[in-house]
Amino acid sequence: MHAGFDYQIGGPYQPPAGVSVVSRDHGVSPAPGIYNICYVNGFQAQPDAEQEWDQDLLLRDQAGNVVHDTTWNEALLDISADTKRQRIALKVDGWIDECATKGFNAVEPDNYDSYTRSAGLLGAADAEAYQSLLVAHAHGQGLAIAQKNAAELAPDRQQLGLDFAVVEQCGTYGECDRYTHAFGDSVFDIEYDEQGLQTACTTWGTRISIVRRDLNVVPPSNPGYLRQTC
Repeated sequence: MHAGFDYQIGGPYQPPAGVSVVSRDHGVSPAPGIYNICYVNGFQAQPDAEQEWDQDLLLRDQAGNVVHDTTWNEALLDISADTKRQRIALKVDGWIDECATKGFNAVEPDNYDSYTRSAGLLGAADAEAYQSLLVAHAHGQGLAIAQKNAAELAPDRQQLGLDFAVVEQCGTYGECDRYTHAFGDSVFDIEYDEQGLQTACTTWGTRISIVRRDLNVVPPSNPGYLRQTC
């Protein structure tokens, strides 16, 4: 695909020249005149929204403590049983509906790989079973849907119906080929350091869409803003 890409989930701003695809949070509006991907945190609770979830839908360890993604302080959602998956999907489906109503073209459910941070309480089969619910709903709303990270699950993308991939640091982790093998050129990669950007650009820069952003993906009005491309 190799389209000009920008990752704006930390705050929207005028897409830079040459950008034809942008990802933005579901809480804001899409950018006019280009292809818009709608970000939703599909597998974890935002740090400031943990109390907005039914508490039995938060994953808990044997001691009853909520299991967190410690990097971002986000509670994992308990997708271990079909009844809970259905209830969680119902809430996320509401955000997907919001994406469709606002005019987004696609949806990006983040943290598909959260099962790898669950201390063995969740497995890949749980993630895929839940993801299939989101895929069905997104397609029903006329939206494409992305696989976000989880390179090890990419071979199953066709049976789940996933349309393209949004990945973080496939250059850094040497995983870009795992995504292109499954998704062809329909891969959007975000790198967060110079070496990762150089690796991705050198190997894949003519095939996939690559951008380097600051870790908090803030808008240009913030002093931490950084954006580079190949």
